[in-house]
Amino acid sequence: MSNPYLSNSSLFGKSKPGAVNPYGGVPQGSAPNGYATTATPSYDRQFAGVEEAYYGPAAGPAQTGRLTYDDVIMKTAGVVGLVVLSAAAAWMLVPPALAMPVMIVGLIGGFILGLVNAFKKEPSPALILAYAVLEGAFLGVISEIFESSFGGIVAQAVLATFVTFGVTLALYKSGKVRVTPKFRRFMMIGLISYAAFCLINLGAMLFFSDFVPAWGIRGMEVPILGIPLGLLIGPIAIILAAMCLIMDFDTIHKGVQNGLPRKFAWAAAFGITVTLIWLYIEFLRLLAILRGGD
Repeated sequence: MSNPYLSNSSLFGKSKPGAVNPYGGVPQGSAPNGYATTATPSYDRQFAGVEEAYYGPAAGPAQTGRLTYDDVIMKTAGVVGLVVLSAAAAWMLVPPALAMPVMIVGLIGGFILGLVNAFKKEPSPALILAYAVLEGAFLGVISEIFESSFGGIVAQAVLATFVTFGVTLALYKSGKVRVTPKFRRFMMIGLISYAAFCLINLGAMLFFSDFVPAWGIRGMEVPILGIPLGLLIGPIAIILAAMCLIMDFDTIHKGVQNGLPRKFAWAAAFGITVTLIWLYIEFLRLLAILRGGD
């Protein structure tokens, strides 16, 4: 039943007797009790528009400019797709003589833009897309190098990355894994520890290359187990990256619930892309260490 005030008030006109009102209530243009009506067809149409807006379905997030899961999916697919296109172009088009410069520019440029995007209060689509291009160039060159040494390793790493993404998403949606304060504290400790290890390993590779294997500290043998340290560090890093994906999903879920502006879909896409790139690199490195031990 329509609002009695809008249906019966003389301010909005009356319906003709017997007319059908698609919105319910008293038909428009009617003149009960013998009173005449001065409503015109134009005025009736105006009233119909008001009543439709009043009684129509409530505006959803898409109509009010708020963040939706569809926005996040589309933006993430676009950013990840750009990474893949840039990687494919670098793999096929960059000559061997330029491979190292392109990889260094992509690595350093992507790292700088990654920090800029991470600390910006408002997401910048242009900077996020630029990050995707630079990271894609880096991934394309380094993937080609790995593939030339270990045939089929890239396909394995890509498959492992997206399988991990699917599993973590399923676990989060099922409610079996939740982001709690304890979860966040564990993640913080793990990420800081792993970052410190990576810095030490990088320093060993740069300044002590004559004393450490090609993988740096990762390639050093664990005395008791007799395996490279990378075989222990790699799975830990992959677990950390998977936990970061779960935190990404939780952040997006809360953003949608809190009605963030739609533009923050770019920030969500950036966060997921960063984690997927990290996950892919870890799988690539772990598989290479495994292959190197054969």
